Amino acid sequence: MTGNGDGIPGPRRVSRLADLAGGSVPVTAPEPEAALATPAARAVPEPGPEPEVGDEAKVTVARREFARVLGEFRRTAVLVPFDDSDSMWTADFNGVRWICAFSDEEALARFAVARGEAGREWTYRTVLGARLLDVMVPMLPGPGGVALDAGSADGALFPPVAGIVPDEVAVDLGERGTGAR
Repeated sequence: MTGNGDGIPGPRRVSRLADLAGGSVPVTAPEPEAALATPAARAVPEPGPEPEVGDEAKVTVARREFARVLGEFRRTAVLVPFDDSDSMWTADFNGVRWICAFSDEEALARFAVARGEAGREWTYRTVLGARLLDVMVPMLPGPGGVALDAGSADGALFPPVAGIVPDEVAVDLGERGTGAR
């Protein structure tokens, strides 16, 4: 979007993604929810038992790495596909609505091929990651986050928790934050 959007639609790009994928991706059609469930797509580990004392350094390193990935995402423009009704492409999984975003046309092409929809034209907009998290996620009904490159080995999830999305729409995990939802 130009000028951070401010409610004014920016130029759209329409792409024949089948040309970009070049047949390098298997032609299977998983549901978007299944793509979000792949272990490689999880950026934040599932809550588990408290780490042992010897694991504190590993936890610190993992948190710093996630903070680095989050900061890079916030500063990067990503591609957000739109459906036929001109709405952002989202997927619901475990009570969370995920905005699907892609790092580049090739990642979007792989997703389209995996869904069996590479032959159609995909409309998308370029949006800054920070704008998705700070402006678009709060506009979703219920808890929402961003799924970057869903289903790929390099995918990442930015869930609706404090420190990632605005506090007023963060889900309370019982550890910290207001948990307004």
